[in-house]
This record gives sequence, structure tokens and C-alpha cells, in this order.
Amino acid sequence: MSYWPETVVLVTGAAGFIGSHLVARLRALGAQVHAVSRRPQQARHGEIWHETRLDDAAGTARLFRSVRPGLLFHLAGEVTGSRGDEVVRATLESNVVGAVNVLSAAREHDVRTVFTGSIEEPRPGNDHAPPSSAYAMSKWAATGYAQLYHRLWDLPVTVLRPSMVYGPAQPDVTKLVPYVTLCLLRGERPRLTRGAKLADWIYVDDVVDAFVLASQADKAVGHTLDIATGVRTAAHEVVERLYRIAGAGARPEFGAAPDRPHDITQVGDIAPAADRLGWTPATELDEGLRRTVNWYASQECHEETRS
Repeated sequence: MSYWPETVVLVTGAAGFIGSHLVARLRALGAQVHAVSRRPQQARHGEIWHETRLDDAAGTARLFRSVRPGLLFHLAGEVTGSRGDEVVRATLESNVVGAVNVLSAAREHDVRTVFTGSIEEPRPGNDHAPPSSAYAMSKWAATGYAQLYHRLWDLPVTVLRPSMVYGPAQPDVTKLVPYVTLCLLRGERPRLTRGAKLADWIYVDDVVDAFVLASQADKAVGHTLDIATGVRTAAHEVVERLYRIAGAGARPEFGAAPDRPHDITQVGDIAPAADRLGWTPATELDEGLRRTVNWYASQECHEETRS
């Protein structure tokens, strides 16, 4: 605990799902947190916000010169599941060019770095399957550059590849867990795919645990680690659990929405993270979904009270 109050931390993508939870945790630990977003933000935990586009090399360099961080968590990026070519340039510029700019600035200032990859990258756990989206391709390239900066210039960087993260306060409420949860709380019927996709679902607090541990684990430097549960669960099973937790009387109806093409099963190999970080997931799926439903229910009650 004595380490954190002396540490100046820079968190990119701090307004995002994992980033916002990480900022809250770091502030609770006492760290001096500088948070980065492309858009204006208001401090919620005593963090200092910077509005910066990381695909701007000069702006990124100025940010690092101003903050002079001792530790960097890079979570910024263009997140999309689209299979259309309209997202290729946006993911390239944000996820690859932005990553290179951040890595270059971190190298110049010798900043220890925890970098965010994706479970969708080619890796041993998916038999090195080629990326199935522009997002996955861009994250694979960004991870490659992080590894390059470590090999050639000794940047102390660890890459974490989270799997399917869920939990309270997920900004994109079109994602399965918040979408179904909010539908049930509002008495609406969700439009669902067949729900056949298998994924490795992990609770956001467990992911934050891994990021915090990675920032201090020398044994993890230079390594790329899956942050997951190692358990594959079909989307329809997650929906059915949400229905049970929410006490919904009706049964879910699957097949009203089209399945997304080219999806493949992604399950993490968590043994390396256990070895390098001393980390294992702590939250069972039912418990994580229950916490999530309870959080959204409290928000809905708050909104009703305000109105």
C-alpha cells in the first residue's frame, strides 16, 4: 500500500469500461491518477483529466512531458465488433497508431507499462486463428509493437488480453449483459440471436485485480497474458441466468436477431497469469451477474426517484 501514494499513474482510455473501474481502484489505493480521454470528462474519484488524441504523436508526447508518469496503463482504443470495412481506418489509427505513439513516449520517459491486448488476437488458446474483425487485427498489431518495444529497447511492458468482460457501469449498453439486464428491469423483451456463441466471461473487478498486479510483477514484464476464467459459456446460458436472477416470469426467445458472422470460440489460458502475476479469477459467473443486475436495478430505482 505504501507504494501507491508515491506513484504518478497515467491511464489512457480511462472513460471506458475497464478504465473507469481501474481509475476508481487506483484512487482507492492512493495513487496520483492522471486520466486520458478524447472527450471532456469530470473527475469522480479525484483523478486529473487530460483531453488528448493519442493518434496525434505530438499531442501524446506533450501529455507525457506534462504528467511525467511513473506507471502507464494503456487501455485506450476504438472498440467495435463490426465486420464492415468502414471501421478499418478508425481501428488502425486509434489502436495501432495511437499505441505506437504511447509506446514511443513511454520509452522516452522510461515508463513501466501495462498494455491492453485482446483475447481475439491469434494466440495458442485459439490455435492462432486469424483475426475475425478489424478490431482484432488492430489489437494484434498493437500487441506486436508492444513486444517489439520490449525486445529492441527494453521497455518494461506487460500485455494483458482480457476475455469477455462484464459488470456494473458498462458504457456500451448494447453488449449482451447490460442489454438483457436493462430490458428485464424495464419489462421489455430483448431481441436475441440464437445465443450459440461460446465465450469466456470475466467479471470486471477480477480484470482490474490483474492490471494492478501486473503493474508490480517483474516476472510478467515482456509477457502477454490471457486474463480470463478458462471456462467457456454459451451466450444463451448467460441470458438464462440473467432471467433467473432478475426473477423474470417469461422465457427468453432466441433467434429474433441475426448471429454475427465469423465469430469463433475464445477461451483464455489462465495458467501463465497465475504463474507470472499470482492472479486467478475470484468471481463466479452467477455471483458476477447478480452483482451486475443489482447495480443496474439500483440505477433504475435512482432514475425513477429523480423523475
